Amino acid sequence: MNTSPAAAASPIISDEAARLLTGLEAVGMFACVLLYIWRWQYVLPHLWILLLAIVFASHFVHRDTLQGLGLTLLELRPSAEKVLPIILILYVPLVIYGFAAGRLKVTPPDFAVLAYFIGYGSWCAAQQYLMQSYFHNRLLRAVRNPHLSSVLAAVMFGAAHIPNPILMVATTVAGFIFAEVFAHHRNIWPLAFAQTVGGFLVAAVSPPWLIHNMRVGPGYLFWNLR
Repeated sequence: MNTSPAAAASPIISDEAARLLTGLEAVGMFACVLLYIWRWQYVLPHLWILLLAIVFASHFVHRDTLQGLGLTLLELRPSAEKVLPIILILYVPLVIYGFAAGRLKVTPPDFAVLAYFIGYGSWCAAQQYLMQSYFHNRLLRAVRNPHLSSVLAAVMFGAAHIPNPILMVATTVAGFIFAEVFAHHRNIWPLAFAQTVGGFLVAAVSPPWLIHNMRVGPGYLFWNLR
């Protein structure tokens, strides 16, 4: 049987089919994330390891690179130059309100504060890795309009914080900004830093009875119950 070079080089599946499968992968994995938040963490607490392994396997299948995932130092400065002025505009009013309301105070730095920022900052970096390096990367492949993919990423980020009203609004707005920056400059580190500072400010200035110690899912609903 004679096979032409063009036929031999043709893709196994069409580009449209690949886009559809990639989109379905993102939706399916996000459904797993929501299921873990709302149910699996209580009955299968170690299942996150399997979910993370699936994400890693997806990187291998899609032939993602560290640069494409935004995990290198490349594009660090352009990303920071884009996101930092924007968050400065958003964060300054929070700082002013925090000091005016007595919720923020200047205190000498100590080990506890440093440990908090390192711990919370690491968690924010993990969130940006999942949100941008994985989910937004898949959405950028599945959706032709990059701005629409940013909107979808923002909605997913906000939905992961249901039913906390403050975090839902904050993460949806910030999620869109972060996604737009990431689409042009593949680097998650300035985004993680912005989320760390923003999370600290939101937690500090929000009423405890409404933010419930930054809890989401069932943890928000049953916060402070004895």
